[in-house]
Amino acid sequence: MARPKIARKSTSIDMTAMCDVAFLLLSFFILTTKFKPTEAITVQTPSSVASKVAPEKDVVLVSINKDGKVFVSVQDEGKRDLILNTLNTTKNLGWSDADIKGFAKMDFFGTSLAGLKQQLALPKEQQNDKVLPGIPAKDSLNNEVTDWMRAAATVYAGTQMNLLMKGDNASKYPAFKNVITAFKKNDLMKFQMITNPESVPQGTELWKLNVTGKGPEE
Repeated sequence: MARPKIARKSTSIDMTAMCDVAFLLLSFFILTTKFKPTEAITVQTPSSVASKVAPEKDVVLVSINKDGKVFVSVQDEGKRDLILNTLNTTKNLGWSDADIKGFAKMDFFGTSLAGLKQQLALPKEQQNDKVLPGIPAKDSLNNEVTDWMRAAATVYAGTQMNLLMKGDNASKYPAFKNVITAFKKNDLMKFQMITNPESVPQGTELWKLNVTGKGPEE
């Protein structure tokens, strides 16, 4: 006798539990995600094929935005305190200890030495390159970046100081020239430019060197 044929039924999988887990994970990531805060100093750096990573310690950063405004930031709060004390002494600014401690809490400096109290009085969200005028660096006669660099060089004397410059791609040459002049006046001949890394264009000499594994010095 022929075997009876058993009707074939399609496989059924209950996806309810899987959907519940997926939505729970999605809800978790939405609720715990922290969006990147708006940068106080907006700088669109130029692109380059340099692969060297900028140092993360002992950094003194000079930023130039698209309007040519100059800002100085010092990574280490202890060093900021010492630099401010040095400026107070050498420039006879008359800051109190409370003033200096308040200034040392600021993430960056974006006004004249005489205007630092006004910057400190501003709410945190208003301390940005749109509100602040920047450190005076218009010409050789009024270039307070020179004073900041002199104080930084004094504080970091005998130790490593990583001097970085971060300039906007749209900023004009005179702004860079005045900052570099401030470096030179304090014998700070070595600094690094922060750029936006990109891949090496194919077919160029540098691309061929990278492909063959030979460095430019070879």
